[in-house]
Amino acid sequence: MMHITTSKNDINRSMINVTERAKDYLSKVGDPNVSLTVKGGGCSGFQYEWGVTDAKPTVENLWLDPMAEMFVFGCTIDYVEELGGSYLKVVNPNATASCGCGESFAV
Repeated sequence: MMHITTSKNDINRSMINVTERAKDYLSKVGDPNVSLTVKGGGCSGFQYEWGVTDAKPTVENLWLDPMAEMFVFGCTIDYVEELGGSYLKVVNPNATASCGCGESFAV
């Protein structure tokens, strides 16, 4: 039987995709680092919460809360610029519903 050892960082790095636009944005504002957590609340049950942290980044300049991993597995983080403003967007294939602003979701 073969046993493969994978470090926690390897798992985290492959868990989410960060677009080139988001990488560029995170490198500009990620000092120290941008954090992403998931909390209960919002229109659909859970909401994304962005912040800053001194914690070692999980991927690029983004620190992902370990408790949020099960909610964002397979997600894509993108940076969007629109007439009304710019923001980091989470494209979550696990979400069964979301609110109009995109900040809350259900699984």
